[in-house]
Amino acid sequence: MGFFLTVEGCEGAGKTTAMESIRQWLIAKGIAFEQTREPGGTLLAEQIRELLLAKHQESVADTTELLLMFAARSQNFHEKIKPALAQDKVVLSDRFTDATYAYQGGGRGVDCSRIEILEQLVQGDCRPDLTLLMDLEPELGLARARGRGGELDRIEQEDIDFFKRVRAAYLARAEQFPERYRVVDASQSIESVRVRIETILAEYLESCL
Repeated sequence: MGFFLTVEGCEGAGKTTAMESIRQWLIAKGIAFEQTREPGGTLLAEQIRELLLAKHQESVADTTELLLMFAARSQNFHEKIKPALAQDKVVLSDRFTDATYAYQGGGRGVDCSRIEILEQLVQGDCRPDLTLLMDLEPELGLARARGRGGELDRIEQEDIDFFKRVRAAYLARAEQFPERYRVVDASQSIESVRVRIETILAEYLESCL
C-alpha cells in the first residue's frame, strides 16, 4: 500500500508553498506520487468545490456544507486517492478530512459524531499516514490571504473568531493524533519552513518507503 501525506492549515498559512516544497522533494528522491486537493481533485469534485466556495443569495446550511464537502471527498477518494495508494504511490493532498473537523466541526460547531459517520462511510478505515499542520496566528494568516489580492471566497470571508476556532480544532487534533501529526511554525521564513518540512519528510517518510 502507498503512503498518504496531507497538508493542513488555515488561510494564509503557506500550504501552497509547503505543497511545492514537498513536491520538489519527492521528485528529487525519485518517489512516485499523486497530487490532489480538497475540496476538489477530480472534474466532478472541482465542480462541487465551486458550489462550496461561491457566495450565494441564500445562506448555506451547516449540514449542506458538510454534505457537499464529503460528496467532493468521496469522488476524490474513490477516483484518485484510493487507486493511487493501491499502486503504492505517495498521495500528496492539500487538505483532507482533518479540515472538516477543523472548519465544520471547530468553526461551524457541527457535532463531530456526524463527521465521524461520514468519514467512515466515505473512507472506511483509510486515514493519512502523515499530516503536516502549517500553524499560524489567524490574524497573520488572514492578513497574508488578503494581501494576495483577488476576491475572497465565501469561507475566507468569515470573521476572525471563526478562524480562531478552526485553529484551536486543528491543534486539538494534533494533540489527539501525535503519531501522524507534525506541527510546522508557519510564521517563520520560507526557507526555515522548507528546511523543517524536509527534515520531517526525511525522518518520517524515508523510513516508511
